[in-house]
Amino acid sequence: MTDVRSTETPDADQAATWWRHAVVYQIYPRSFADADGDGIGDLPGILSRVDYLAALGIDAVWLSPFYPSALADGGYDVADYRNVDPRLGTLDDFDALVAALHARGIKVIVDIVPNHTSDEHEWFEEALAAGRGSAARERYIFRDGKGPDGSEPPTDWLSVFGGPAWQQVEDGQWYFHHFAKEQPDLNWDNPEVREDFLKTLRFWSDRGVDGFRIDVAHMLTKDLTEPLPTREELTLLPIDGNHPIIDRDDVHEIYAEWRALFDSYDPPRTAVAEAWVPSHRVPRYASPESLGQAFNFDLLEADFDAAQFRRIVSDNLALAAESGSSSTWVLSNHDVVRHPTRYGLPPAPADSTSPTRHGGDWLINGGDEAQLDRPGGLRRAKAATLFLLALPGSAYLYQGEELGLHEVADIPEEERQDPTFFRTGGAEIGRDGCRVPLPWTASGPSLGFGSSGAHLPQPGWFRDVAVELQDADPASTLSLYRRALALRHELQTAEQLEWIETGRDDVLWFRRPNGWQVVTNFGTDPFDLPADVEVVLSSDGGDGVVPGEATVWIAPAR
Repeated sequence: MTDVRSTETPDADQAATWWRHAVVYQIYPRSFADADGDGIGDLPGILSRVDYLAALGIDAVWLSPFYPSALADGGYDVADYRNVDPRLGTLDDFDALVAALHARGIKVIVDIVPNHTSDEHEWFEEALAAGRGSAARERYIFRDGKGPDGSEPPTDWLSVFGGPAWQQVEDGQWYFHHFAKEQPDLNWDNPEVREDFLKTLRFWSDRGVDGFRIDVAHMLTKDLTEPLPTREELTLLPIDGNHPIIDRDDVHEIYAEWRALFDSYDPPRTAVAEAWVPSHRVPRYASPESLGQAFNFDLLEADFDAAQFRRIVSDNLALAAESGSSSTWVLSNHDVVRHPTRYGLPPAPADSTSPTRHGGDWLINGGDEAQLDRPGGLRRAKAATLFLLALPGSAYLYQGEELGLHEVADIPEEERQDPTFFRTGGAEIGRDGCRVPLPWTASGPSLGFGSSGAHLPQPGWFRDVAVELQDADPASTLSLYRRALALRHELQTAEQLEWIETGRDDVLWFRRPNGWQVVTNFGTDPFDLPADVEVVLSSDGGDGVVPGEATVWIAPAR
């Protein structure tokens, strides 16, 4: 046996440590429920479904951006950080939603997007009007261009969404945007920027928000001292805390200020970092002096493979112990191909470095149904979910995964919205396929999403997985999630696990401190269980065995 341990939850006030083992449900507001029938999900729509969320058994809701936005990047281009997009509701609607969730024991986490604003933010409009050398431009990253007339961008860097990372304005200067041109990067060396975000964090904390998810937390601070490196030089620089634009050590000076603010509340506000950094750099973001927790995306990027899962769990529990935080576990979110589809496709070569290796290549090539094993993908997804939900730490679920939703591949070009698709000329499909509005009913113009159409087209097969059908079916994916989350609350224990050797490379078995045991069969041959164990939950049928590509939970001995 081997024993992998992370820090145990202290005996202190549970109100301050709820996040350590919470199940957090991510809502993409524009695609969850539409109350006013305009085709776009809204806060009143979410409010109408709070009983569904409570019945699911989650501990917290994470709301993706609901702020005023031109939707150049699905709401991650924020025009006003302390308001609600009128298409999604009002601040009163937000307050009502928070109250309703809290009344059901559900915490609220909101998205904060601090790396960049929308180009419609009042600050950026002021910067354009104020001109060169103005204090307004110092809130952003403006530079003169190269060449005799400044007509060439300051560097040859590329944006994450394709195309140049610099955009020229009318007076000839250029501004930096790591993402879409409608998302100008902020200058975090500017004290005014830092103070304004503290104001934003206070604003939402005072409205009852329990925590914050920090978008691209590893990219705020930058060192753009001349001469700037070329694109090729930039990619060769180490990620060691001194990179010009990624994972700089000085970003934690900002988060120390944020932590002081969070800790001034009772209970303290929580935060989780979206930080795409090397594993050994993650504890800096998860430390109690910084944001306190960081996303672990390793399972999200892994194949359905026993060796990968075991290594990832062991490594990340060790990292959590190093930081004093708890780990986070994720299989799907608003940025990636849904995991039933990923698991239903032939695995990419082990040495593939393509950023689209996990389902993206399939989408780009047309989403051929002949290549997708839908039933197998869902079977593996349910097995992986039960494995994940039994791990020490917190679990993040993405809306619709409890319905077993696959990725929507066949969205017409004229109905796509993701800037990645347009800025790459279709070379990358983008993320629309995981953001299609949910099916609540098996009929209706938008399958119960709203009273009219939906802002992204729903495929016909959505009817077969609608909430109303699964709600009445004890064998449905929705029923499995509800049973798993209820049992997780009953069985939750100290943040430790112990591996039990199985004699098979394709079967993982671990035990939690109270005797709760979990067996996942990643292979296709059944795995025999001891006769004296009590199976309390299974992702697939089986009597005395763990079927192929399945997970079982074994009750603690009585």
